[in-house]
Amino acid sequence: MAQNRRRFLTGAGVAGLTTIAGCVGGFGEDADTEYQVGMIYASGGLGDNSFNDMAQSGIEDAQDEFDLSYDQAEPDDEGEFDGHQRDFAEGGEYDLITCVGFAQEDALAENAPEYPDQNFMIIDTAGIEEDNVRNYVFDEPGGSFQVGHLAGLLTAEEFSAGDGETNPDEDVVGFVGGVESPLIESFEAGFTAGVEYANDDAEVISSYVGDFNDTSGGQEAALSMYQDHGADIVFHAAGATGVGVFQAAESEGRFAIGVDSDQSLEEEDYADVILASMVKRVDEAVYTAVESIVNDEFEGGETEELGLEDGGVEAVYGDTIGDEIPDEITDQVDESRQELIDGEIEVPDDPDDV
Repeated sequence: MAQNRRRFLTGAGVAGLTTIAGCVGGFGEDADTEYQVGMIYASGGLGDNSFNDMAQSGIEDAQDEFDLSYDQAEPDDEGEFDGHQRDFAEGGEYDLITCVGFAQEDALAENAPEYPDQNFMIIDTAGIEEDNVRNYVFDEPGGSFQVGHLAGLLTAEEFSAGDGETNPDEDVVGFVGGVESPLIESFEAGFTAGVEYANDDAEVISSYVGDFNDTSGGQEAALSMYQDHGADIVFHAAGATGVGVFQAAESEGRFAIGVDSDQSLEEEDYADVILASMVKRVDEAVYTAVESIVNDEFEGGETEELGLEDGGVEAVYGDTIGDEIPDEITDQVDESRQELIDGEIEVPDDPDDV
């Protein structure tokens, strides 16, 4: 994509990390269950109706299935990852310690060799090759391509549903990221590539808030896209910051696309403007890791990749307004999904390569 077609907004709502919670106790060595798991969430904590909540859903599913109890920690900021990992590993009572998010990689790279008998899993990085660590990664560019394809098609149409509508005179869509990093940039790259695949004339505006827990920053960034640039649809990969994107879409009568979970269900107040979500099955990664412990099949030093073919990522249409998207558009999105699976479409993971 030509560089002048992808404009960036800067300085929109950057704020510091917000304190959420500490560690929740009650299990560990005193548990009367057969298996114990330690959960260390990404900064931003639970209640994001997105990334962390999907991880918690996975451990809750495992608890329903197996004789399992778990402790959980919600770090206030990235500086606490090291301490939480060590706290869980020190006593040796946990069968698995789950590290949610790429930001825990550096701490785990230091800690895993210090506790060689402790099993760890980490989500969103393939960078740890220790024998006691299993890495889980997802095809974020492929899933984001799908919702980008949808956005690129719809922005050129006169379309209304729920509380939103497009302006067919302006083929503009937006992307709001949380913390600027290679992972979140891969969402942007896939989304932008999907928009371009659908519509050479569409413009993609991107902004990074600098935080995964800054609702007002997400709202400010999205409002600028809707009001100042005529965006019809904004996709976020920003955790709880993305709630602000939904708020902006609702107030402006435009559309948004969620991430990680089906946010039309998780954020019901904004279901009338959520066209779709790029669902990322973090819950499945957590469940699968626990299952491997229960079945004595845990394999460290390996990376498991979850993508479109196995449902690790997928575009899920909004529960309230998704059925109103024309069939000729959803059919095209279905076709590109199969082309992605068959390797007929290559998706970059860097926005500069789009």
